[in-house]
Amino acid sequence: MIPVTHEALTDLAPNGRLRAAINYGNPILASKNPMTHQPMGVSVDLARALAEQLGVPLDLVTYDAAGRVVDGLQQDEWDVAFVARDPVRGKGIEQTFPYIVIEGAYLVREDSPIRSNAAVDQAGNTVVVGKGSAYDLFLARTIANATIVRSPTSPGVVDMMLAGGHEVAAGVKQQLQRDAERVPGLRLLDGRFMVIEQAMGTPKGRPAGAHYVSVFLHSMIESGFVARAIERHGIKGALVAPLSVERR
Repeated sequence: MIPVTHEALTDLAPNGRLRAAINYGNPILASKNPMTHQPMGVSVDLARALAEQLGVPLDLVTYDAAGRVVDGLQQDEWDVAFVARDPVRGKGIEQTFPYIVIEGAYLVREDSPIRSNAAVDQAGNTVVVGKGSAYDLFLARTIANATIVRSPTSPGVVDMMLAGGHEVAAGVKQQLQRDAERVPGLRLLDGRFMVIEQAMGTPKGRPAGAHYVSVFLHSMIESGFVARAIERHGIKGALVAPLSVERR
């Protein structure tokens, strides 16, 4: 058990309960249990472990898109979140080091002339991406010629691409692989266009809480908790982020 200071407890559970934001828009980290319809996944396991360490009840606050998690911060809806590391989000969220690394990929129609990631950023191409997701934030900084079209949620990206006649869908590789299995006539482009570092986050201005979450997350990686959670939930294509010397 990690000792909990009064300041850390006040930062992380100001109302006596830990409110953890869970994003269903990233199926690598969270999904609904098909039997109970309750949240499940690596981020849920970590939230429960953190609440247990703090000795407080846990409230899971669920969202269907990463952008809505950020919106929830403005409404004071959560105390800890599971987010992709990004400088835009870093303005309002104190982000930890990464605990999981996943890949962002592109998906196109089988008969598309686009054969590589480098060919996506061409004038006339439209790329559909989940609004406010890590992929959206990354592409907004890096796409120079193609046009970005935003879906309300990441799981709806492929359906929007097909319905709107767009050329490319962008997102979590595993989600796009599932879509390619669900819908005939689609293919993933080889490789990846970005690596997404998944981190934990707390609202800015809660330094004791942020420090405690970093110490907690370090222990969860070092003990093998994160690796076991990945295996338990049958996640493919996600790796435990290495711990650097600076984090020890």
